[in-house]
Amino acid sequence: MSKILVTGANGQLGNEMRKLAPISKTNTFIFTDIEELDITNQEAIRILIQQEQIEIIVNCAAYTNVDKAEDDSEMANLINNKAVENLAIVCQDVGATLIHVSTDYVFQGTKNTPCREDEQTNPLGVYGQTKLAGEQSVQNSGCKYLIFRTAWLYSAFGSNFVKTMIRLTDEREKLSVVFDQVGTPTYAGDLAALIFQTIETKQYETLNGIYHYSNEGVCSWYDFAIEIAALAAHDTCDIQPCHSDEFPSKVKRPAFSVLDKTKVKADFNCKVPHWKVSLQKCMKELEGSF
Repeated sequence: MSKILVTGANGQLGNEMRKLAPISKTNTFIFTDIEELDITNQEAIRILIQQEQIEIIVNCAAYTNVDKAEDDSEMANLINNKAVENLAIVCQDVGATLIHVSTDYVFQGTKNTPCREDEQTNPLGVYGQTKLAGEQSVQNSGCKYLIFRTAWLYSAFGSNFVKTMIRLTDEREKLSVVFDQVGTPTYAGDLAALIFQTIETKQYETLNGIYHYSNEGVCSWYDFAIEIAALAAHDTCDIQPCHSDEFPSKVKRPAFSVLDKTKVKADFNCKVPHWKVSLQKCMKELEGSF
């Protein structure tokens, strides 16, 4: 039986991992967040890993406020890069595997075809730059690793676009949502299921490298909002498409943020649900809250 450490366990993905842990037949999961383990402290990580004899770390911790990162680059780099480097170094030292979650924001998003894992990265802002630096720190550490880049993550936990749209379409008669940013919503439960399967079936022992995972399909934030409102029966809200520049931001976001999932589907033999199917699943979890 292996011991698995999940960091950033109070976030969307971490909470989804918590839901799956009890059904594991072969592994024990230990969940930590900043209160239990400061991953910016390499020695603290090392002590815990050695005491608990951890074989796999799933790093769900991240600084995800894209706009705030522009003014808080030091903290963003500490969490998205330096802390990740700490985890990777300890994994290398003790022979553990690191499963790390990254982002579509490592790409510029100016193409009109889905991004493959081997394509050139060119992040537009501090958030993407620090996440890319974190990926590179993992690769440079020499540890055994899997990096899953994902996009537009949402769940029944925490703050996210789905929960915000449920609230706003209930409160307002009219709402404007950008239509010139295109990507794929990803239900955190689906990504957690892939990571869980990877651990349970020991695929991490034979696979290594960077993989893209999001749900299937493509939509704009406007399309996403329309679907959310329909499932919430908030049809009286008039949702209108608008341009990104109507919402001034400190950072430019990728205009086309679609990930190619050919590699992950082939190597992990996994089926990827369409974003509309997964959204329905999440909305059922949220029933009673709207």
